Amino acid sequence: MKKLLILLSTVTALLFTGCSNKEHAPLATVEKVNLERYLGTWYEIARYDQFFERGCSNITATYSLKEDKTLKILNRCTKEGELSEATGKAYADDETNSKLKVSFFGPFYGDYWIIMLDEEYSYAVIGTPSREYFWILSRTPKMEKETLDSILEKLPSLGYDKSKLIYPVQDGKP
Repeated sequence: MKKLLILLSTVTALLFTGCSNKEHAPLATVEKVNLERYLGTWYEIARYDQFFERGCSNITATYSLKEDKTLKILNRCTKEGELSEATGKAYADDETNSKLKVSFFGPFYGDYWIIMLDEEYSYAVIGTPSREYFWILSRTPKMEKETLDSILEKLPSLGYDKSKLIYPVQDGKP
């Protein structure tokens, strides 16, 4: 299991390092992120398909602040009836804290841009400049339909195809 997680983390990091997609305007991020408020557990509501998450349900990401002011990330999911975990790290790439660099293995870091964030930090939308990666996260296992619809409505203008989204089972039991 550990070898699988290391392999998945390595490949994930390599995939994150892709170039920006020239077909789209530059991806805008939120103006400012208060990392203290961003800490805690987020539930995955929707995402683009990625092999490292296939077969996963009850997907969560828990962020905590380390002494050096970087973030520790604990990703969890249920896969084939078993709990699967991967631990990573992240740091802010600029003063807004909206552009993070994330790594789950060694020196390889990928983009993690916060492109939408509720004022109450109840949901976040994450993307990458290449438009190859995308997540909708919520503080609760379920998101209100009107909130999700509002997010989905904005995706085409950001260069994301909502027909590519996968909605994993999320019953709050990581």
